[in-house]
Amino acid sequence: MNTQTESKKEKIVIIGGGFAGLNLIKYLDRNKFEIVLVDRHNYHSFPPLFYQIASSGLDPSSICFPLRRELYRRLDGKGVSLSMGDAKCIDANRKVVITDQEEIHYDKVIIAIGTGNNFFNMPELIEDVFTIKSAPQAIRCRNQILYNLEEAAITKDREKRRKLLTFVVVGGGPTGVEIAGALGEMKRYVLPREYPSIPQDDFRILLVEAAPKLLATMSERASADVQKYLKHLLVEVKTDVGMNSYKEGIVKLADGQSIHADTVIWTAGVTGLPLPILGADVQRVRGNRIEVDGCNAVKGVSDIYAVGDICLMPEVDKAFPGGHPQLAQVAIQQSRLLAKNLNKGTQKLFVYNDKGTMATVGRNRAVCDLGRMHLSGFPAWFIWMFIHLISILGMRNKISVLVNWIWAYFSYQSSLRILIRPDKYPVKNRWREK
Repeated sequence: MNTQTESKKEKIVIIGGGFAGLNLIKYLDRNKFEIVLVDRHNYHSFPPLFYQIASSGLDPSSICFPLRRELYRRLDGKGVSLSMGDAKCIDANRKVVITDQEEIHYDKVIIAIGTGNNFFNMPELIEDVFTIKSAPQAIRCRNQILYNLEEAAITKDREKRRKLLTFVVVGGGPTGVEIAGALGEMKRYVLPREYPSIPQDDFRILLVEAAPKLLATMSERASADVQKYLKHLLVEVKTDVGMNSYKEGIVKLADGQSIHADTVIWTAGVTGLPLPILGADVQRVRGNRIEVDGCNAVKGVSDIYAVGDICLMPEVDKAFPGGHPQLAQVAIQQSRLLAKNLNKGTQKLFVYNDKGTMATVGRNRAVCDLGRMHLSGFPAWFIWMFIHLISILGMRNKISVLVNWIWAYFSYQSSLRILIRPDKYPVKNRWREK
């Protein structure tokens, strides 16, 4: 009888174990559906705090949580299974998801793979810049920052030291201002104490934004406040100017300026991750996103849905006629509604409940736009900290992050500024090796 019951269940394959994927698993009815989660990693991570890994503020394990641990109550015959693999494509005719490990049959498939870095038709940057869109990328960025600091501390050549300690952050969105602010705190408070041989003036942080203001999606007041905070942290800001190229350790800006910089941190934009759908005429639209209807069904094919950053839902929500912002709250709300629609067989249209946006620039420095209300300084920083803390999975992780934040708040010290790298793949200075 159990076998007959199981055979009546529809099989839903969810591709991506981020905010959307986990919320789908949480809200889908496991009495109706057999659920398979596919992800290239065996852990869920918390992207809003990747910059803190890159700046040695948090340990990677504090914001990464094993998927099997999160799902263990739902695994082992209870309607949910995990398949670690890199999804290569979906065959809509055969109704299978093809990964680098296996083929998985589905009755319905939900794409929740998110986005990657957008290099704006400059593919050569992929090998040369540092990015923080994943935990491994953030660790690589952290190691480069620490390596450059240690090498700069012993070099006698000032020009070499200045190049080592010139950090150009490209992109003035939340991630850009957050990593620039973290580097600014390092320059202002950590450098004089832990690296006394390095003159503070030799440490340069430049934030470059092509738009007329920082935090383009937030209010004018938020942008002005953030620029003031960054100036206090000794960060140079250039707005309304883009980056044309980065070759041989030289950044060339659109205004003609050239800057010798050993490290460029790219946060300038995102693009939908590729996942071909075979046997269907599915078009990618703005930002390489998949166009969906008001119920997150992919247009041009049946039984395939997309949620979160990877999808674009134009002309459905009157408040967002051009599509919703690529934020965690959108992914969470879309996945919860889709789960309820699938459970009940309904087609309720998605309407985004905008809970506001926020960004932090360091201790006691943050901005929040909550509807018509704007907060800055300590109140905004406290709200930012509280919201992010409760959003992290696992009590151990929450406690670990809180302890690190409290310790850093009162001391500006961190036990995480340690340079650990695999011997087989050491951090190297690419430009000076040539």
